[in-house]
Amino acid sequence: MHSIKSFFFNLTLVLGCLFATTTTAQGQRDFHFNARGQFKIVQFSDTHYIYNNPEAQVALKGVGEIMDAEKPDLVIITGDLIYGQPADQSLRTLLDVVAARKTPFIVAFGNHDDEFDLSREQLFQIVRSYPSNVTYNTEGISGVGNCFFPLKGKDGKTEAVFYCFDSHSYTQLPGAKGYDFIRFDQIAWYRKQSAAFTEANGGKPIPSLAFFHIPVPEFAYASADEKCILRGTRAEHACPSSLNSGLFASMKEMGDIEGIFVGHDHDNDYAVNYKGILLAYGRYSGGNTVYNDLKPNGARVILLTEGQPGFRTWIHLRGGDIIQDYRFPADFTKK
Repeated sequence: MHSIKSFFFNLTLVLGCLFATTTTAQGQRDFHFNARGQFKIVQFSDTHYIYNNPEAQVALKGVGEIMDAEKPDLVIITGDLIYGQPADQSLRTLLDVVAARKTPFIVAFGNHDDEFDLSREQLFQIVRSYPSNVTYNTEGISGVGNCFFPLKGKDGKTEAVFYCFDSHSYTQLPGAKGYDFIRFDQIAWYRKQSAAFTEANGGKPIPSLAFFHIPVPEFAYASADEKCILRGTRAEHACPSSLNSGLFASMKEMGDIEGIFVGHDHDNDYAVNYKGILLAYGRYSGGNTVYNDLKPNGARVILLTEGQPGFRTWIHLRGGDIIQDYRFPADFTKK
């Protein structure tokens, strides 16, 4: 019986991948500003959904409610989508809510997603089976789901780039116990893409945003630096990767990244300007399946406007309240 179930499960994944109109090649999908000259991203994070668990249902309610209210051009889910078995039904139940709105979405996995009965690769095949999914996987580098997407202006010129990274789970290096880090081959991949966009733009870096699950160590540095402007809730210590692989330094060197958006720490939703890059947590989007003191749950929203530098960002809470509505860099710069 188990082998028969496995056969049909794998057959479903294959058929889904064959018929889904997803992005599967690097850089294939371009985004465009909408008719108002704007582009809106809703970032959900840490939904920690468990199939048929009553404590998890509020996550589904929040996702649907916020998508209906914000009507985003893109949804990015920054990890820890599920938190129990069966992983297949848990993930599909959550993604069904997102896909019902027919909004393009991207998934960046978290450290808990593959701890149950499916691997990261198997989870990724489920994600790919949805027509509104645009996540693809860059072959030849560490992780699953590393991808990037240009945002084009009216004249077809690239005005922004969105990078999504797999931040993995836990380190396997001796003496380095803790959360994993974004690897050197991923950083090299990012640097290559960034350099190509800069060269195509006459040597001027393209303003870009990065999304992943586990924060880089600079989140801890910034929250402890009294000179940094921090806005939002900091109710727990940052829990970054245990080693610093230099991703933030590379982003500073390339000169393009304006904001890094992560999840992972359920009781933080702050944003802080650190050396000219906004380090921002999403709002916890899950139910009571794991610890969470930020209630109600919600999502971070990011709004880019064509021709305007920087971006606007706010937290949309389930129930409709809007908090922490700021512009970067203006509201994170000392007057």
